[in-house]
Amino acid sequence: MLYLSFIWHMHQPYYRDLATNELYLPWVRLHAIKNYLDMVKILENYPRIHQTFNLVPCLIEQIQGYVDGAQDRYQIHSYKRALELNDEEKHFIKEHFFSSHLNNIIALYPRYLQLYHKKQRKEEFSLQDYLDLQVWFNLAWFDPSSKKSIGELKNLIAKARHFSEEDKLTVLKQQIELMKEILPAYKSFQDSGQIEITTTPYYHPITPLLFNTNIAKEANKAAHLPHHCFAHPEDAQAQIKQAVELYQNVFSRHPQGMWPSEEAVSEHIIPYIIDAGIKWIITDEEILFRSLKKKRSPRSLYRPHLLKREGGELSVLFRDRNLSDLIGFVYHGLTEHAAVADFIGHLHNIAKIFKGGDCLVVIALDGENAWEYYRNDGWDFLTHLYKCLSDDKLIQTVTVNEYLQKFPAKDNIKRLSAGSWIYGNFNKWLGQEQKNRAWEYLAKARQELKESPGVHQGFTRGSPVNIEKAWKQLYICEGSDWFWWYGDNHADFDYLFRKHLSNFYKFIDKEPPEYLNRPI
Repeated sequence: MLYLSFIWHMHQPYYRDLATNELYLPWVRLHAIKNYLDMVKILENYPRIHQTFNLVPCLIEQIQGYVDGAQDRYQIHSYKRALELNDEEKHFIKEHFFSSHLNNIIALYPRYLQLYHKKQRKEEFSLQDYLDLQVWFNLAWFDPSSKKSIGELKNLIAKARHFSEEDKLTVLKQQIELMKEILPAYKSFQDSGQIEITTTPYYHPITPLLFNTNIAKEANKAAHLPHHCFAHPEDAQAQIKQAVELYQNVFSRHPQGMWPSEEAVSEHIIPYIIDAGIKWIITDEEILFRSLKKKRSPRSLYRPHLLKREGGELSVLFRDRNLSDLIGFVYHGLTEHAAVADFIGHLHNIAKIFKGGDCLVVIALDGENAWEYYRNDGWDFLTHLYKCLSDDKLIQTVTVNEYLQKFPAKDNIKRLSAGSWIYGNFNKWLGQEQKNRAWEYLAKARQELKESPGVHQGFTRGSPVNIEKAWKQLYICEGSDWFWWYGDNHADFDYLFRKHLSNFYKFIDKEPPEYLNRPI
C-alpha cells in the first residue's frame, strides 16, 4: 500500500501594529475568505481523504483578532462611505484595490475589469466607481463555494454594478461571519479524525538562526554572516513553547506534529522540540540526504526516520520536493484531468519500486498561495484529485499521526543536517547586505532587553504591560518574513519590520534609533 500524506501549510506574517491594534496589510482576512475555510470544508465530500494542516500560531492569533473587532487599513478604507472619501483615501483605494490576480479574479467580473482598465488609462473615477471598486475588491476574494452557496453574495455578483453602501456592508459583514467559522471548523474536523493539525514556532522564526546565526555556515560554508552574531537559544525555546500553549487553548489537545518555520532545522533545536512534547516534524528531502550523506534514494525518502536523543525521541518526515512543487508551481498550467493523471501516475511509479510493500509519500507545501494561479481557485483541481484518490485501490491518504501509530519510525539519524526547504540552506534569510543589516538591528534591540535592569521581572520605567508587549514585539521581529523580503525592495515588509522594532523601543521607554526612520 502506498500511504499518502498531504501537509498544507497556512501562514501569514504578523501584520498587526501593537501600538494601534490596526493590521497594516489585509492578507489574513482575504486569504481567510478565499482559502482557509474551504480548504478544510471541501473534505466533507471526501471522507476517505485524510490530511494534515499546519496553522501557524501568529495566523491563528490574527484570525481571532479580526473576529474580536480588529481591522486592517484596507478594511477601514472599505468601510468609509464613498461620498465621504478624501483625495488621499481615493488614491489609496485606486492604487490598492486591484491587488488581485488579473486573469483568475479581476477578469472574471466585467465591471471589476472595466474599472481596472479605467485606472490603467488614468481616467477619473466617479463616486459610484469608487463604491463599486470597494465592493468588488472585497467580494471577488471570496472562495468559489461561498460565492455559490451564500445567497447574498450570489445576488451581488449578479447585480454587478451600481452597488449601494448597504451592499458593501453586506459583503464586509459576511467576511467576518465566515472568519468566525474557520477555527471551529478545523477543530471539528480534527475531532472527527479526518485531519490532524500541527503547529509552528509562534511568530514563524527561522529557529536555528535564533539559536545562533553562525549555524548558517553549517548549511552553506560560503554564507556571509552579519557583523553581530544573534545567539538567543532561549528565544527559540520560547517561540516553540508559546506555540504549544496557543494550540492547546484553541484545539483542546496537545499538538503531535510541528512544521518548523520554512522547514528550517538543525541539530541544535531538536532538544527544545522534544521538551515541548512534539512527536514528529517535517522538513525537506535534501536535509535527509545531507544527513545520511547519500544520493537520493526512494527507499530512504518514503519512510519516517527517528531522531533518538538523550532527552527523548522525535520522528522526522521528509517531503517529496518534486511532487510538492508540481502542485505548487506547475499543475496550474495544465487541465485538471491532465494534472491529476500526472500526479497519480507518479505515485503509481513509486509504488512499483516497493513491489507491493508499504511506503509513505509526503506532499508538503503552501496551502494558500498556489490556488491564486489555478482556475476557479484550485477547486476543480482539488475536487478531481480527491475523487480519484478516493477511488484508487493502491493509495490511502493518512494524517501523519495515523501513519506513525501504525508504522513507527525506526531508523535513527545520528545528526540532522542544518538547512531549510529553500535550496537546503538559509540564504533566503541571511547573507545579503539588507538581510544582515536587519539581523544586526534585531541583535541591538535584543541586547537592550538583556541590559535593561529588571526587565525579566517586569520592572522598568515602563509598566509591566508594556514590558510584556516589548517581549511580544521582539518575538514578532524574529519572524522569517521580514528577512525573506529584504533584497527584493519590498517596501511594505521593510516598513513593518522597522515599525515593529520602533514599537519595541517605545515599549521599553527608549527613543527608537534614528536609523529605523530610514528604509533598510
